[in-house]
Amino acid sequence: MLGDRPVPLPDRAARPAREIGANRPALVGPVTAVILAGLLLLFSATRLRAEGYEDKTHFSQIFQAERTYRLFLPPDYAASEQRYPVIYYFHGHSDRYTLSQYDDGKDTVPKILDFVAHNPVIVIAVDGYVAEHYQGFYGGSPWDVREDGGDYDFGKYFLELVAHVDSTYRTLTGRRHRATSGLSMGGFMSLYLSARYPDWIGSASSFNPGPEFFTGDKGRRILWRPKDHVSSHGHTMVRLIRASGDYISQYHEETRDAYARAQEVDFEFRQDEYHRHWATSIGETFAFHQRAFANAALDNPPQEFDYANAYREFTVWDYQFRVEDGAPAYVYLDEVRQGSMRVRTRRWAPDGPPAVDATIHVRTAPLYKAAEDYQRFDYNLTTGETERETLRADSEGRLSFTVDGAGHQISFVGLGTSGIPPVLLPTTTKDRLLVPPNEPTALPVRIYNPRGEALEDVRVEIATQYPTAALAKQSVVIDRIGPGESADLSGKFGARFTSGDGYLAPVRFEVTTTYDGWLQDKRSFYVNVIPERMAPIDAVEILDGRTFTFDVFRQQGNQGGGSTIERTVTEGSGDGDGVLEPGETATVWVRIPQGLDPFDKNTWRRAKVRSRSPGVEEVEDLRELKQREWTGAQHRSSVIRLTPDAAKGEPVPLLLECESWSFVATPDVRYGAELHYQPIQRHRRHLFKLEVRAR
Repeated sequence: MLGDRPVPLPDRAARPAREIGANRPALVGPVTAVILAGLLLLFSATRLRAEGYEDKTHFSQIFQAERTYRLFLPPDYAASEQRYPVIYYFHGHSDRYTLSQYDDGKDTVPKILDFVAHNPVIVIAVDGYVAEHYQGFYGGSPWDVREDGGDYDFGKYFLELVAHVDSTYRTLTGRRHRATSGLSMGGFMSLYLSARYPDWIGSASSFNPGPEFFTGDKGRRILWRPKDHVSSHGHTMVRLIRASGDYISQYHEETRDAYARAQEVDFEFRQDEYHRHWATSIGETFAFHQRAFANAALDNPPQEFDYANAYREFTVWDYQFRVEDGAPAYVYLDEVRQGSMRVRTRRWAPDGPPAVDATIHVRTAPLYKAAEDYQRFDYNLTTGETERETLRADSEGRLSFTVDGAGHQISFVGLGTSGIPPVLLPTTTKDRLLVPPNEPTALPVRIYNPRGEALEDVRVEIATQYPTAALAKQSVVIDRIGPGESADLSGKFGARFTSGDGYLAPVRFEVTTTYDGWLQDKRSFYVNVIPERMAPIDAVEILDGRTFTFDVFRQQGNQGGGSTIERTVTEGSGDGDGVLEPGETATVWVRIPQGLDPFDKNTWRRAKVRSRSPGVEEVEDLRELKQREWTGAQHRSSVIRLTPDAAKGEPVPLLLECESWSFVATPDVRYGAELHYQPIQRHRRHLFKLEVRAR
């Protein structure tokens, strides 16, 4: 949420008395010191009973500075020997650990106090304060999640704060007893940190989360959106809470849709009829975390997990990774289990190309027999070739190896790795396969054998519950798949898709593989169906080194409306004749007769470009902050390149996606006695078809 008053700076005089002068030399005798200490402790305890919280500080080795947090303890904490689970609460824009910027402490803090008073739980309100960012617009931008940030890693600081809390208070320290929650930018942090550290956090909740911000090392920041990384929450309980009148409700719906489709995530959603960007249902949401604290299954490490991380070094579920690459990229880990894993990279999520030049050093969890030799099978997802090498487990039972960023399916053959199931390989290098409507389409299903011996009589069945997909065949038996080999079933499985108009429509397929006579492995994948009907292109310009002046829409403010302004750009690289040729890079601009805003007429947008053709590739993800929106959300578009081997004269189909946006103001709508507080931000996607030909 965005506040409307400056955030007060820390006041040393406002700290609890026993913290003032903690580093000063003693100026009194031992007896007097004991008496004073007793009085201070009595004063502090009395204050805690009166207010229900304390504002505390600790020294951060990560930030090399004192950091502050607000501590909510159960009323029986001092008199009991009980240990308690902990909820870490993250505030939003302009606020701080006091949680008072938006409501003068009259709503969120009392609700937290009420919950803690009736439930055995500790709540820590974390401080996202960064001094140089708390100036200007509405008081402050917390958590250092902007594109030019990276000086402060609040992920590492969170682990440090957890260690401080666990060593200072009587806490339950298992992951199921540790939760994150937050509002707006703090809601983003709750989802982001629980995805980054799934082995530390058992449950996460988010009130009207910010839709997207940046993460990663300084100088190689990368955009992170919760909807792109739901698989990292495969072993976390997640709750999303949306206020119906929240001004960024459409983003919340997109996030909810992504989690709701992820069958591996224990997810629930709550919508409250409320007209502000606010934390509603706090008590009910904290009760959700109480249910997670009671869920013993969250104590168990996963038998298999997925994960993504943009940092050069990271550890997850006791696997250790180090990346050598100057360019920002995500490392994706898929289906990681004892005996096998898939390692991929993307230059951006969810559909960026691989960072092929990256070097990734992997050290597995201690799952193998110390000093034992293992064969590593490395199936290259790009070339389809398998390499083999011998590895020896170290004294801890870990295996170490190195791969590049092209994408690799890894398996280990040796003691304790028998019985690995066959692997359904990715159907596309993108996030989802693009398929056309109304024509037979081969589904590129490939089954890989990760074992050191052949697999025989493998039955593969495919099914879908979507009525818009009709399968030509539903099962195939593979006689034999050699060790480290794959079986391509693209010619065996086909489907015909029905679509309407509008936007890309998802279809989910379930693949069941039966092996070793009776064992089964179930996987799924999505495709996106191209709409049958799309609006014709009004006008298009290709910038292959050209300079062009466009009429673009400039949103006036958060009440809607705006005007047309001119924008001159020089983009792409080539001869500048407006025709995309092999080896050239280009942006594609489209003119839209009517955007979402009533004042947005006959204006141009740079397009996000998708294609089913191997002759075109997206080489750069362009990002610009959306006008007047103040959410951190980015307008994303593409720089594309025709590959040098694109067939001359052959059509290369492109799918152009543009976006328009507007604030929808409803000044006469009331929630109870109050008029609607804020206009709601909407955005609309526009799809167009275009064909280019290599000359």
